[in-house]
Amino acid sequence: MITGEVRNKVDKLWETFWTGGITNPLTVIEQFTYMLFIKGLDDRQNDLEANAALLGLEPERIFKEDQQELRWGTFKQKPAEEMYKTFTDTERGVFTFIKKLHSDKNSAFSRYMDDAIFMIPTAEMLEKIVTAIDKLEMVG
Repeated sequence: MITGEVRNKVDKLWETFWTGGITNPLTVIEQFTYMLFIKGLDDRQNDLEANAALLGLEPERIFKEDQQELRWGTFKQKPAEEMYKTFTDTERGVFTFIKKLHSDKNSAFSRYMDDAIFMIPTAEMLEKIVTAIDKLEMVG
């Protein structure tokens, strides 16, 4: 069970979804999960880069050189409108990237992500959500 400061942060995040017009709890969970997944990808890339640097190797790449703008650490620093465009671009956006992350169309990941829809309606709401998630202490 979540308690204390973490619970307060998660409650405020729920409130952001609710006041922004996303009131279906399943939709909130789905969108929240997508955002955590996107942040987790960047965290994983950072770990791969740090480990490779220690060993003097070339890191495994989740994000190619021309996809750096799709990383959490990059887009979270952009103004709200620019960040929103990074998500909604149907050719090179964040959601397009995660939907095509695994090219094996028969994998469970591809089947589940194929129907992923970005439903955050405004740039301001996205900025609030990204900021709130960024402040959560993620363990694991």
